[in-house]
Amino acid sequence: MESKRKPSYLPSVLQCKCARCREGNMFEHGLQPLPSAKNMQMPTHCKICGQPMEIEVGFYYGTGYVSYALTVAISVAVFVAYWVLIGISIKDNSLFYYLGINALVLLVSMPYTMRLSRSIWLSFFVKYDADWRHKAPKKVERIVEGQMGNW
Repeated sequence: MESKRKPSYLPSVLQCKCARCREGNMFEHGLQPLPSAKNMQMPTHCKICGQPMEIEVGFYYGTGYVSYALTVAISVAVFVAYWVLIGISIKDNSLFYYLGINALVLLVSMPYTMRLSRSIWLSFFVKYDADWRHKAPKKVERIVEGQMGNW
């Protein structure tokens, strides 16, 4: 009998692992520098457990909300770091320097932020299944067998 420990949620989300088995990669390629179309290429199913990566048509539109929250958090962190290390004043141009540095940080972190938002969004809807080796994943909404070919 196998007794594997449950993989931790936070490391698996940060590493963009499958939400169901927490072992398979959500993306086909490693993180590429900007600009690269390879950054967002996902397999249709997890190569380890078979979990569909897109649950329904337009599923990842909701990642915009997660991505927005992540970029606000990054901007606040950059603001606090800038304020502590350099200081911000109305009397000089330090606020504009902060805006430039923040824009650069957001641009550089964008590929990972986009991936992370997809990983977080999928983990909201697909829960870890400790018995994934013995059970098939749930059928997804986008495949309705009674409606296939009805046009």
